[in-house]
Amino acid sequence: MTNPIRVGIVGARFAARLHYENYRRVYGVPVRVAGVFSKSAESCEAFARERGIHVFSSLDGLYDACDVVDLCVPPALHEPLAVQALRRGKDVIIEKPFTGCFGPREAGEDFRGDRFPKEEMLGMALASCDRILRAARESGRRIAYAENWVYAPAVEKEREILEKTGGQILWIIGDESHSGSHSAYYGVWRHSGGGSLIGKACHPLSAALHLKRAEGAARNGRPIRPARVSARTHAITRLPAFRDAGFLRTDYRDVEDYASAHVTFEDGTVADIFSSELVLGGVHNWLEIFANNHRTRCNLNPVDALETYNPREGQFKDVYVVEKIGTKQGWSKPAADEDWQQGYARELQDFMESFAAGSDPLSSGELARDTIAAIYCGYLSAERQGAEVEIPAPEPTPR
Repeated sequence: MTNPIRVGIVGARFAARLHYENYRRVYGVPVRVAGVFSKSAESCEAFARERGIHVFSSLDGLYDACDVVDLCVPPALHEPLAVQALRRGKDVIIEKPFTGCFGPREAGEDFRGDRFPKEEMLGMALASCDRILRAARESGRRIAYAENWVYAPAVEKEREILEKTGGQILWIIGDESHSGSHSAYYGVWRHSGGGSLIGKACHPLSAALHLKRAEGAARNGRPIRPARVSARTHAITRLPAFRDAGFLRTDYRDVEDYASAHVTFEDGTVADIFSSELVLGGVHNWLEIFANNHRTRCNLNPVDALETYNPREGQFKDVYVVEKIGTKQGWSKPAADEDWQQGYARELQDFMESFAAGSDPLSSGELARDTIAAIYCGYLSAERQGAEVEIPAPEPTPR
């Protein structure tokens, strides 16, 4: 039996918990979580104690003890930590969003993303992507972009349909919305890199880009990339006329809470992507594909495999129903296996298989770079009142 892949988790909150649980589901590849490091000693100790794993007192200690570094930290930390880990010879898992623009270093607390020039922001975000990808090439290590929608069973099935039928996608429409992020860092641009467009639209957008890449590879041997984008963003909960009833998260400093983006691909086909913090009743995750030979609806959340009626709120106090449901009283659609239907289990399975084989995962740094390019071109378009913006091509890969 081969030695297990040793994973070091950086961060100890929501994403770290999610990843840890799904490492336990990996099969066929031996995997061991070597331990965790977080700048918050309290959360790190609690995370490790609950799971019986080691606490590292430094990043250097974690690097020395692992083969894979799993970054479950705020997006502003992704680039520096990824580059550092790659240069230490580690494969790296980078949570979404992959990276972004978090303002000039000297701006500090005064940085306001909603007032910063978006063309400059686009350049900074793409430069960050390219530095990460360059570090991976130079180190000979691999990047896994932790976009769970790529691995959701519904999206995986649509990819199979495309590849086996030779279908052409004509139009994709998708949405991720709910009542506000878990993260305390979300809502402040210098930590999160933006609002709904980067924090939520990254999911259906990456899935749409992934499916067009798969279509192109299956039919023509090369991915079909995004070419242009037009977008609008709004800060609805910061409007003077907004009436706060207490059900939505509203503490957004300088980011948008609604976004829509229209993407045109190289072949002229299109995708329309929506995202917001304005939706009650749980997470609203779906993607619909209109092809020349079929039509597919990917319902990630909610799904109706299970429906239950609860007459009294407190009765379900120890029962997990579904993310951000708001209330457990009345009819609901509990997730029978939310991690599976959202793609987290298959995501980490693919990452571990890829690292073990020395191959690139399905959700790669190249897909991540296209997503970030489309998002920040979207911010530039929104600044220009929806004018279409060309999406820059990636750096040529050295032969």
